[in-house]
Amino acid sequence: MTPLVVHLGLTPALESRRAAAMGTLSYAATISLDGYIADGKDDIQWAPPNDDVFVLHLQRLANVSTSIVGRRTYGRMQHWETTPDEAEASTAELEFAQRWQAIEKVVVSSSLAARHLRSDRARLLRELGLADIRRILSATDGVVEIFGPTLASEALRAGMVERFEFIVLPLVMGSGRRALPEGAY
Repeated sequence: MTPLVVHLGLTPALESRRAAAMGTLSYAATISLDGYIADGKDDIQWAPPNDDVFVLHLQRLANVSTSIVGRRTYGRMQHWETTPDEAEASTAELEFAQRWQAIEKVVVSSSLAARHLRSDRARLLRELGLADIRRILSATDGVVEIFGPTLASEALRAGMVERFEFIVLPLVMGSGRRALPEGAY
């Protein structure tokens, strides 16, 4: 299954000038042709990453300095907090783990305890508002990625997201959780 990558946002020249003042807010997702990130049971296993998808995520993560994720996404990404066994992992998987470990993570959860954060590059926020996003953006000059439509919905509706990166897989879901929540477009 060959993915398609769609980039929407600032031009590279504008983006480099904008990023010098403060971070750029980016929203990335792997989506179906009809715009879903999860199926009707809220399962994302319909899109398991293969080498082609890993290469695209590596390109995406190259400029990310901070990732804002929710509890479930952080839990799924725990796997990458340790480097996979070189004998069992592809080169892309090893590089992805290294890049993930290098970025700052802001984990948004009202139920997760700080002791469950497995990285010294992760910090916990109980809730995420637009003022929190502005603070995170002003503290970096790189790309700040917000992950997941629920977490990103307020920023999307407020027009704060400057860059969209969608990895589109050639599947039609028909229903499920949309990449762009109602009112965000």
